[in-house]
Parts: sequence; C-alpha cells; structure tokens
Amino acid sequence: MHAEEQFTQYKQALDWLHGLLRFGQRPGLERMQWVLEELGNPERQVPFIHVAGTNGKGSTCAFLTQMLMEAGYSVGTFTSPYLLDFRERIRYNGSMIPEEDLLQLANEVRVLVERCEKETEFGSPTEFEVITLIAILYFTRVARPAVVVWETGLGGRLDSTNVVVPLVSVITNIGLDHMNVLGDSLVDIAKEKAGIIKPGVPVVTAERRPEVLAVFQEKANETRSTLYHSGTHFSGDQVEEQLGEQQFIYRSILRRHEGSYRLTMNGIHQTDNASLALMTLDVLRNYFAFMLEEEEMFRGLQQTRWPGRLEIVSPRPLVILDGAHNQEGMEALASSLDRLMPEGARLHLLFSGLADKPLSKMAESLKPLQSRMDSLHLATFDFPRAAEAKALEEAFYEGGWEEGKLETVPDWRAFLLSWMREKQSAKADDWLVVCGSLYFIAQVRAFFPTTVEEAGE
Repeated sequence: MHAEEQFTQYKQALDWLHGLLRFGQRPGLERMQWVLEELGNPERQVPFIHVAGTNGKGSTCAFLTQMLMEAGYSVGTFTSPYLLDFRERIRYNGSMIPEEDLLQLANEVRVLVERCEKETEFGSPTEFEVITLIAILYFTRVARPAVVVWETGLGGRLDSTNVVVPLVSVITNIGLDHMNVLGDSLVDIAKEKAGIIKPGVPVVTAERRPEVLAVFQEKANETRSTLYHSGTHFSGDQVEEQLGEQQFIYRSILRRHEGSYRLTMNGIHQTDNASLALMTLDVLRNYFAFMLEEEEMFRGLQQTRWPGRLEIVSPRPLVILDGAHNQEGMEALASSLDRLMPEGARLHLLFSGLADKPLSKMAESLKPLQSRMDSLHLATFDFPRAAEAKALEEAFYEGGWEEGKLETVPDWRAFLLSWMREKQSAKADDWLVVCGSLYFIAQVRAFFPTTVEEAGE
C-alpha cells in the first residue's frame, strides 16, 4: 500500500473495519498467527487474564479490572461488543483507546491484512480478528499496562483471542448461545470453551454442573493445569439483597479467612461473577506475586458498575434496563425480579430481541413473572438482526403467554416518552423493566440522560 493511501481520519479506519464484516465469522487461528508472526509476536510481551464463558464475561472482566486498578495496577481491558462507542472495546485504566491511536494502528494492521489475503491461503482476517490485533498492538506498544483482562469473542478454542498464553484462564459458565457456531449441547459448547485451557496455566470456573466440569477436568488433565471450581475450591454466598446493592460472604482454599463484600449490582449471578473474579485474583496473589490488599478488593467490587445489567436509569417512575439476551439471561432476570420486587408492586415489561435468538424459549423463561406482570410490550428496533414485533408476539404465544397480556408497540421511543410523562407523578409501585438484546438496551440507554461506562454481550 502506498503512503498516500493511508487513512487520515478515524472514521475512514472505522468504515474499513466494519467493511471486513463481509468476511463473516471464520473460526481458526491461522490468520491471527500469521499476522502476529509478521509483527514479531507482540502478544508475548504482556501478561493476560483470559476470560471465556456464555454469560457473565463482561461483569467478571469489570470486577477484575476495577479491583486491579484499585490496587494500583495499570489494566488493559478488551471486551465485546460495545454499547455506544466502538472504542469501548479497548480500554486502558477504564479509558477508551484514543481515536488517533486507533487510526494509526489500523493503518499498520491494514497492510498486513492485505498481505495475508494475497500471500497466504488463509484469506483475509475478519473484523473481529483485526480488532483483536489492534488491541494487542495497543496494549504492547502504546499503553503498556501491567496486566490485560482479555475477553473471548465467541467460544474459545478457535476464537481469535486464543493466541495468547495467559497467567490464568477463567470460564464463567456454559449456556446454550451461538449454537450455530459452537454446537448444540452443553458438552459440545463446553469443549469449545475449554479450548482456552493452556499447558500448565491454572483455570478458574464458576460452572458447577458435573457433565460440564468433567469436560474441563479432562482438558486440564491433558494440559497438566490446575482446575479450581466453584462450590469446591471457592464459594460466594449471598447474605442480603435489595434494589441497588447486595452483600455476600466469600471463602476460598487459598485464604485463611472468609471475606465479606458488597456489590452495587443485583442478582445472585453477580455474586457468582464477583466470587469468580476474587478466586482469579487469589490465584494471581498466591502464585504470581500480585499484591492486592483486602480493602482494595472490597472497594474495587463495590465500585464496579456494569450498564444494562439490572440498571436503574430512572428512579421515578422506576425504569430498569437489563440486557438479558439469551435463555440463561432471562432466567436470571426473572429470578432477580421475583426476589427484588416488593409485595403489591406492578411489573411492566418492554422487550425486544434479535431474530436469531431462541425467542420462544426466552419468553418461556419469563413465565414465572406472569402473575406479577401488569403489561407486556413488544417492539422492534433499528438493527439489521432485530426481530419484528409480530415475530416477538408469536414467540411469546409459543412460550405459553396469554393473549390479554401482550401488546405490540409500533415505536418504542414514543412508548417510553408517554410512559415517562404519564407515570411522572405515579407512586413507586410501577416497575418498568426494559429487557432483551444488548443492542436494543444500548439504544434505550442513549434515550435516558445517563453516563455510559461499559458494556458487553
């Protein structure tokens, strides 16, 4: 490529990146390995914490980042996807990668992408692969953090993030998502996620199901890695919870004493994610000389915010956002609301989802809330993969919902505007929960005047 063909503006670089989407998802590491080799294997220069799993990756990464920063470490964080700004995916100490750095690195990577397409039989790297490469270069050349919290995109074994050898591998849990790519049983998906387990690298997981643990254990035996799992080597037990906070007790075989922690995020699953993050740090403290004091970890957990996860965007009328975008996410949402809602509160739901998700199964997961549900509104939103409102309605009928409760909304913005006006003077017993696809939640979140911190699906 000639010098005059370089991108001169951030937007050009971004358009080029998004244009790579036409290469789709192509599992396999050969393109990544080829480019990294050409760059002199920069990924070997920083320590990584590699996080895979179906649900809870984003929150676990947020807890790890916040606790490490609280202890004075500089931290790079790589997550996907994003809520409002593409650069949310690559952060240094919580701040997004500057546009000029992204522009410069995109120019450098573009040359290699074009060479990889021309000179190898592997073809062009995909959009996600190129973003992963840019992140590696940013963390190894520009920002140089002490440690990088590194989230997989999809799966594990063939995911483009799997080119690193981390200090520790973390697997949150296994659920039935992206089955078209990863296989259609828990055991198949577990095998893909277990692909991030590397020779001699310890593994920490919050997964408890015996058939899934058996897959992880087999892989750990093969690679001579130590597997730590929840319920056996560590545990987090919720003590109390109300809207906006919860407390839990954490115990681990790597600690003499139990610890008590507070989260500002709701849901028992967040206790699981926080315990998983604590155990990961216990491994780093015990075997890799990381220094974190008890109170630094306490403060880090308490300060972690994760937008779009049972997030209150308006106290009165009460509006809560939740990016429950698959069956497990919906089950977690239903059980959290069941525990958090006071007697006599009326629940209203606004839902939108992607056409390629198991929508009727998701609808079924919400059924325990049917008796407390005052109204249920279904809407589509502006996104290529969004399901039409009619299709959502059919999915809810299929999931066993009664006709009287459902209403399709032609325009979710108009619906929210009239809701906010109408209920402004309402008592606190009307709860509006907006849930479904994170892409939808991102648009709704932008509708409310709140600050964006982080997000990921």
